[in-house]
Amino acid sequence: MATIKIIQRTKALSNGLYPIFLRITKDRKSKFISLNLSCEKSQWNETKSEFRKSYPNFKQLNHSLVEIKNRAEKIISDVIAKGEDVTLHKFEELFFDFKKGGKTAVKDFWEEKIKSLVESKSVGNARAYRDTKNSFFKFAGEKRPYYFNDITPELLNRYEVFLRSNDGTDGGISVKMRTIRALYNDAIEENIASKEQYPFKTYKISKLKNANNKRALNIDDIEKIKKLNIAKHPDLIDSRNYFIFSYYTRGMNFYDMMMLEWNDIEVDKINYTRRKTKRTFNIKIVEPVQEILDYYKNIDKKTKYIFPILTSDELTPMQIEYRKDKTLKKFNRDLKRIAKVCKIGTKITSYVARHSFATNLKQKGVSTDIISEAMGHQNLAITQAYLKELENDVIDDAMNKLL
Repeated sequence: MATIKIIQRTKALSNGLYPIFLRITKDRKSKFISLNLSCEKSQWNETKSEFRKSYPNFKQLNHSLVEIKNRAEKIISDVIAKGEDVTLHKFEELFFDFKKGGKTAVKDFWEEKIKSLVESKSVGNARAYRDTKNSFFKFAGEKRPYYFNDITPELLNRYEVFLRSNDGTDGGISVKMRTIRALYNDAIEENIASKEQYPFKTYKISKLKNANNKRALNIDDIEKIKKLNIAKHPDLIDSRNYFIFSYYTRGMNFYDMMMLEWNDIEVDKINYTRRKTKRTFNIKIVEPVQEILDYYKNIDKKTKYIFPILTSDELTPMQIEYRKDKTLKKFNRDLKRIAKVCKIGTKITSYVARHSFATNLKQKGVSTDIISEAMGHQNLAITQAYLKELENDVIDDAMNKLL
């Protein structure tokens, strides 16, 4: 008779933790199946085959262990009911078939997702999925196939540690985790993954939100950038123009600026559709924006685009994505130099222009609902999240005045 038990192995992993395995024993021979879980010796109850209270999320994980053991025992009883012998090899085949809900491994499903995004010309999303896939399997290894039930909260926590050890930031880690979550949701939709094993009930991506990511420049700092001495720093003119243009066009996204055409200009208005929300904007051209448009109008143009980012009208979606990525990296590097030249203490990135636009309007007394409309937010809650940090600053200033 085959027996099932969940055990902690005696040999530690490279991180010093001891892995948890499902063990099936038959005719004095055993097969060990990794559950992608591990803990310290003191956090494991050997008698009850479960995590102790000292282990994070011990209740949730112990419940999962019971389900795994029940599932394994059901496989054995079903085979016996058919009058067949339970060999270790047969059990392993049935266990992984049951576990993965079919023959589709995570990597195979991931690559199909990337392929479909490329075919639909969503090359930006395809690139994000590809980067996350490469990063995940660099962490997880490829010695054995991974199935969706292998993606546990504990595995995600270890992946997060891996990313941080490679200089990952909260923002970058959040992007990768949201990509994995979206992939898992797609797998559930296609009945490849199980809702019951959904790891994001326990692993919360919201913990990665960092208030410090939302930076804004005050109006004085914006003026410093506007008045940057281009004669002394001619190599910064494009990046300076991109930032000021974005700020005075309601925080226009870099991709939307890159794709902006001369045909989108109508007398004193800019008409464009934001890629992210598909919403159409009609923006009045204010003086700083007109100066930038005049500057690029006088340059010998070879494309239909306003800014000298895309070098041809005939670029493929993948080539456009490559140009965007390359120019955006240079833009952010230049913004660091601009901050240093202008003696601005706040770290500046391309996204800061959008956040600065919102916060400076709020400081001028403009209502949140008007700011929300100007930025094209779908609801006030998104705008309020933008302005939350500002409201705290206003309270701090009021306290200083009181003192």
